[in-house]
Amino acid sequence: MPTKDISRYRNIGIFAHVDAGKTTTTERILKLTGRIHKIGEVHEGAATTDFMEQEQERGITIQSAATSCFWKDHQFNIIDTPGHVDFTIEVYRSLKVLDGGVGVFCGSGGVEPQSETNWRYANDSKVARIIYVNKLDRIGADFYRVVKQVEDVLAAKPLVMVLPIGQENDFVGVVDLLTRKAWVWDDSGEPENYKILEVPAGMEAEVEKYREILIELAVEQDEEILEKYLEGEDITIDEIKTCIRKGTRELAFFPTYCGSSFKNKGVQLVLDGVVDYLPNPMEVPPQPEMDLEGNPTGGFAYVDAAKPLRALAFKIMDDRFGALTFTRIYSGQLKKGDTILDTATGKTERISRIVEMHANDREEVDEAQAGDIVALIGMKNVQTGHTLCDPKQPATLEPMVFPDPVISIAVAPKKKGDNEKMGLALSKMVQEDPSFQVETDQESGEVILKGMGELHLDIKVDILKRTHGVEVEVGKPQVAYRESITRRLQDSYTHKKQSGGSGQYAKIDYAVEPGEVGTGFLFESKVTGGNVPREFWPAVQKGFETSVDKGPLAGYPVVDLKVTLTDGGFHPVDSSAIAFEIAARAAYRQSLPKAGPQLLEPVMKVDVFTPEDYMGDVIGDLNRRRGMIKSQDPTMTGVRVKADVPLSEMFGYIGDLRTMTSGRGQFSMEFSHYAPCPSNVAEAVIKEAKDRQAAS
Repeated sequence: MPTKDISRYRNIGIFAHVDAGKTTTTERILKLTGRIHKIGEVHEGAATTDFMEQEQERGITIQSAATSCFWKDHQFNIIDTPGHVDFTIEVYRSLKVLDGGVGVFCGSGGVEPQSETNWRYANDSKVARIIYVNKLDRIGADFYRVVKQVEDVLAAKPLVMVLPIGQENDFVGVVDLLTRKAWVWDDSGEPENYKILEVPAGMEAEVEKYREILIELAVEQDEEILEKYLEGEDITIDEIKTCIRKGTRELAFFPTYCGSSFKNKGVQLVLDGVVDYLPNPMEVPPQPEMDLEGNPTGGFAYVDAAKPLRALAFKIMDDRFGALTFTRIYSGQLKKGDTILDTATGKTERISRIVEMHANDREEVDEAQAGDIVALIGMKNVQTGHTLCDPKQPATLEPMVFPDPVISIAVAPKKKGDNEKMGLALSKMVQEDPSFQVETDQESGEVILKGMGELHLDIKVDILKRTHGVEVEVGKPQVAYRESITRRLQDSYTHKKQSGGSGQYAKIDYAVEPGEVGTGFLFESKVTGGNVPREFWPAVQKGFETSVDKGPLAGYPVVDLKVTLTDGGFHPVDSSAIAFEIAARAAYRQSLPKAGPQLLEPVMKVDVFTPEDYMGDVIGDLNRRRGMIKSQDPTMTGVRVKADVPLSEMFGYIGDLRTMTSGRGQFSMEFSHYAPCPSNVAEAVIKEAKDRQAAS
């Protein structure tokens, strides 16, 4: 197989706040690189990468779409990511497999809260980025203000590469600071209709000022070039570019461009920036390898087609052609017909088809190699975050960690006959999104959807309706409570049944007591002398164990319970395993209400980011929600408040936080632990549970 030149690959993501224009920017890139001939507009609902109905209608990107294209002999694999907060899992997944990114900011809106979250994710993943300030044709657009915001709000160092010529309606092009040339477009809206001219009169001083700042920042990256510069020698443009490339890869600064994607002005220079400054797959730290138990082996998946296969499935998407598994290949090669091992399931799968994606169109290829991002068709058990590898040399890459869902709603199809259709649709949706879970309540038979937030579940209900044609009734959001006991209790229970034929007899003496936190259910037998024969012990254990699903207070599962069988009695004819199991179930119902039962509620680890001016309001509000403030850390851009807050108090929080902080606050939360409910809360929950049981 002829190996491709991986140094000419750029795996990049385009990410930003809702409405900063990143999908439009992707469209322009595809047009310029010759992948599409007619440009689709997002506001007309016709963008190439937004092909879900929900995306076209809301004008937002929900799913990442992966697309390949070429620019100046370089292959770009572009992932268009969503900007909305409940879909940051998509951004997180995408960043995991990217080598570089383009952060798009709106020229008038500037740095918005979601851009801050995405920027923090990209910092955590150490992804090199260039910045593109879009929409400079908009009323109120101001390139210099956005550059200042990048410094102040994101605490990042923008390296200004171009200056805008004119602004708002008069925006006609940009000056490239390195070459001191002006790129000026005409009003035809065609990206190729530009002229390269001298710097416009009146801008010379500004251009020289910013060019000097650019060079001084860049040359700090290389001792030799810095020395030449300080001694007053001339430095070539290639030397400056080498320095910028190094600084960009090391996140010392972020080359910053501007333009108007909608008017097709300025996008070419961004593409040149991707080629010149963003890393190729070999320049990014290699992924650490683990053994099948998840322990680091000390090995790394180096980007090399000759090494064993290591690939990561980072997204599963169901489309009209079947399930697509988007895969980033880190090392080795993948050919049609190969058998690969999925380390998460331990099963092998055969590669039947490999496609390169162009939004929702595809091109079949026979093979792919290290550095490629491709989609595999027909994978049966592979899920997001699974490692695919060579069965003869297995290894797993660092697994993707997904937070547990925190909110649930019950759904039921409006039409009686839609149950099966809904089940099939939900199973597809779970495969596509690991942060979304579905289960059936054994008691009521209700189908429960669990997700990351209210909007997340909203969109899922919408997808059920549109994509799968299932209309559902939705219940109100629910919290997953638990129950436990607070004191030890010795008790005894005898089960006797005599009604013609052989009877049933079982007597057990036992103790129930609170277990250590996190131990679940524990059973021990201390019977001596054969009063309860050993063969009946498992039946006693089973009787208690199957009962803990339903607690004595409100019917929630009981956690951290220890049961000790101390003594008992049996009958040589009438005793049986089933009799002891029945005795244990009845004993559970008899004793737990007497052992100081209490209701436990899930407490969330909440991490709120707020500008300093609103900190007092945010902390006061968390206290009102029964929150325990753990820490307040000032950052360059605001304050991070960490607190433990009961989940039941967090419904609707994002709306309240945005109101309190003028739209700039952000928060994330994950499950921390279960804690006893205050009595007034417990009474309300128990009453509601009893009313529900009475109604059903």
